[in-house]
Amino acid sequence: MKWQWSRPRADRDETDWSWQTNRGLVAVPIALIVVITVADVLAPQEVHLGPLLVVAPALTASFGSSRLTALVGLLATGALFTISAVRNSIFTSNHESQLVALIVISAFTVFFCRLREKHGAELRQVRSVAEAAQQVVLQPLPERIGPLSVAFRYEAAADQARIGGDLYAAVRTAHGTRLLIGDVRGKGLTAVDDADLLLGAFRSAAHRELPLPALHTELEAIVAWGLTQPNRHGPEAAESFITAALIDIPDDEPRISILNSGHPAPLRLHRGGVTTLSPRQFAPPIGVLQDSGAAPDVFPFEPGDTLLLYTDGVTEARDDTGRFYPLADRLGGIVHTEVHPVDLLALLREDLLDHTSGTLDDDAAVVAVRRDYLGDRPTAERPAPSPRRPHGQPPAHTPPGTRTRRPTLADHRPPPV
Repeated sequence: MKWQWSRPRADRDETDWSWQTNRGLVAVPIALIVVITVADVLAPQEVHLGPLLVVAPALTASFGSSRLTALVGLLATGALFTISAVRNSIFTSNHESQLVALIVISAFTVFFCRLREKHGAELRQVRSVAEAAQQVVLQPLPERIGPLSVAFRYEAAADQARIGGDLYAAVRTAHGTRLLIGDVRGKGLTAVDDADLLLGAFRSAAHRELPLPALHTELEAIVAWGLTQPNRHGPEAAESFITAALIDIPDDEPRISILNSGHPAPLRLHRGGVTTLSPRQFAPPIGVLQDSGAAPDVFPFEPGDTLLLYTDGVTEARDDTGRFYPLADRLGGIVHTEVHPVDLLALLREDLLDHTSGTLDDDAAVVAVRRDYLGDRPTAERPAPSPRRPHGQPPAHTPPGTRTRRPTLADHRPPPV
């Protein structure tokens, strides 16, 4: 499945397996060699099962390395020699042709297995470069920013990609925190370039504490300038734009200001309910109109509230029948209890994957922000975070060996009235 949510990936190619991790599977071709050898020895003189030994190296190549495949090929060749010796037919043309065929096929199998390993190494290198690019362009958010607890998840729609057109950022100011979430029109390197342009502009300007309309105007000007550069000619450049939401969260006031430029409206989780923070009027997407006259909307944001920012890759995810994912409705079943942002996104991920049968058709990003307290309280007065254990690990009092299942959104729904 392609849903990363910043999930770890294997450091090695899935086909580059070692003897230690696959000793169980290695037993299969070895067992085949033993069974075929014994069966051929016990079979009548006119029955020849030796050619079937070629199955062993071919099967090993499907899960093992080239070295392991070569070793199994040698074992198969030795088994065929054993059969010839027992039958006293080592120098017959029949067994000589079988030996030559087995050696040649095993050599070709090892050769192509080695090519697969080489291509796998190249793919891992490309993945590492893409991950490094993502770390530079789409920097990870800290777990805590002032009075806020933060969690984020991201997934590119491309199967082997780690970066796409969705973006998010957070900047700490003298009196609060400013957030950005956005979605670039299009995909590929052009979308990454546009995302980098907006993120750089936001990080350089947000800390100056400009009013949100002035910050929006500056971002508009920078993006418009970037879209007119010589390397951005063509129909795609003329049609480029970015939907985005700018959020200002002051430390000492229970409110937030949101300037929404055509982006999906954030959700506020408050005391068992989910509220869609829709603007009175959407501003045009960034890159469309430099002087949009956009104005922010103010919403309450009290201690214990959680703000959920997301891109349309979440809400437009479809199930097998074509039904969109009902994000607000699904969240309504879990916010009757306090859920840490990290756990909230883990539950959301599981539920979304259940809805889409494990695949996504578009990039998706989600950021959860919970206000823990108001103002600059001393550390001793701040509420201690609820203890969390690794996902799927049983509590400390669970007896050893007890099997647990992974939590879902249904586990957090309130009891029926």
